[in-house]
Amino acid sequence: MDEVQLNTLYVMTEGAYLRREGQTVAIEIDGAAAARIPLHMIDSIACFGRVMVSPHLMEACVEARIALNFLSPHGRILARLDTPGSGGVRLRRAQFRRADDMAFRQVLARAIVAGKVQNARGNLLRSARDLPDGSDETIASLRSAAARLENNLLTLPALGTIDEIRGTEGDSARVYFEHFSQMTPAPPPGLAFTTRSRRPPRDPINALLSLFYSILTHDCASAISATGLDPSVGFFHEERPGRPSLALDLVEEFRAPLVDRFVITLINRRQVQDDDFVSRPGGGVELREPARKRLVAAFQERKQERRVHPYLNQEAPLGRFPALQARILARHIRGDIAHYVPVIFK
Repeated sequence: MDEVQLNTLYVMTEGAYLRREGQTVAIEIDGAAAARIPLHMIDSIACFGRVMVSPHLMEACVEARIALNFLSPHGRILARLDTPGSGGVRLRRAQFRRADDMAFRQVLARAIVAGKVQNARGNLLRSARDLPDGSDETIASLRSAAARLENNLLTLPALGTIDEIRGTEGDSARVYFEHFSQMTPAPPPGLAFTTRSRRPPRDPINALLSLFYSILTHDCASAISATGLDPSVGFFHEERPGRPSLALDLVEEFRAPLVDRFVITLINRRQVQDDDFVSRPGGGVELREPARKRLVAAFQERKQERRVHPYLNQEAPLGRFPALQARILARHIRGDIAHYVPVIFK
């Protein structure tokens, strides 16, 4: 079944056809009506695999500023229908000017990396606290890794170039993933983590990480577009054709608390098994469709958990945090606030 939660419609059934019917999105599967969702309930649509969308519905998405993204079956973003938000041309012109201001980029890049590293450090420390008695060696290893990330955080203010900042981010990611298996100490058979692999993911854990990072990227790109910013023009990630660089900037602070923690929980609670995955030609691994639907629905439930935003001091579902951060980022780019403050999860 396809899900609408937190105003995102995920369509994961191969061969599904989406069209506009009045003021609703009508979903057909094998020529039969499957669901109808009012347009006013949807902020974004994510289509996985061979999903077709009528031109009439695309026009409705543009008019209603509904973000529409097309993803591969395992979640890599292939294309998107861009829907500029209320910020308009002035905000985007400010964004483009800021992107050419190296001093501004460096300060913002340090904030982005600080958010990512701090949240990764939090995952390591939380896992160390959650381990059972008798795991002293693993606990010490996780705490040592957290200390290395803390040291990287302390060096950030002195880094003067984007490349130096990227070097610290890369070193922190390497240390973090070297200890990822210690955060899942008793995985189901066939689901032990070894090393991070992408394009394609070569084992089940990497398939999970890649899928949910892609969903998070969709959410961040949609949030950024809704503010009126251009998802393609980033500050930490380099611009490349077809790459949502600003969305990837925003993704960084949410990787560890939203995706990694979710995947760690799935493994530790044995909510996913080796037979939920299938190997593809070329060595890639991806979730089977029933498991993908089940786990995406579970991820959406996770995003409905409510937390107090530490900077805004207001309670919101976790799934709304990218939109809140996109607004803070837009205010910073306009010059309304002096600094961009990433979300640090406790």
